[in-house]
Amino acid sequence: MISFSNWGEWMRHALELSATIAFTLSGVMTAARSRLDAVGVYAVAFLAALGGGTLRDILLDLRPFFWVRHVEYLWGVLALSTAAMMFMRRRHFEPTEKVIQLPDALGLGLFAAVGVDLASAHGMPALVAVLMGVVTPVFGGVLRDIVCNQIPAAFSDHRPYALCAFLGGWVYLGLQALQTPDWLALSATVFFTAGLRMLALWRDWQLPIWRVDH
Repeated sequence: MISFSNWGEWMRHALELSATIAFTLSGVMTAARSRLDAVGVYAVAFLAALGGGTLRDILLDLRPFFWVRHVEYLWGVLALSTAAMMFMRRRHFEPTEKVIQLPDALGLGLFAAVGVDLASAHGMPALVAVLMGVVTPVFGGVLRDIVCNQIPAAFSDHRPYALCAFLGGWVYLGLQALQTPDWLALSATVFFTAGLRMLALWRDWQLPIWRVDH
């Protein structure tokens, strides 16, 4: 049984594992739409699920990488990608793309919370910690789209995505400054970030586009 004193550490691990599952699905679907072969699907799924966290660990100089410490992430991505290739067909894509918005938003919140929490725990300045909360969920998708020869959706979708993670990071630091328990700060960050993303999708909020007059 997990003791309350270990709840924060257990929750961090659960958050990162849940986010990995959500972003693996987004990677598999992007690879399928790009008509990649099996090796390509695995590569894109791994980039989407693990790329942002790996970049975070590189920037924070953390070794070994999180997926080396917890090899179950690798097995999870491998198993989920294999199952998707076996059972998903073209007719599943359109409804799945609509449904995937929820786990994608949840994955954004999960990885944002883990990123800012990990950076803060290693003594990073507030702005650096918040940026790690952006890098962790966003740059896996950026790498996914680049490999599939697409402009990254995080930069071209125009609906707030990275901004949600950025604001969520400040929520975490604010609660931490108030000496809120770790589990509560993490939970609040997840729900704020994911909720803000879903609200942006529902209300179709658009970030301003830079228009250069000729």
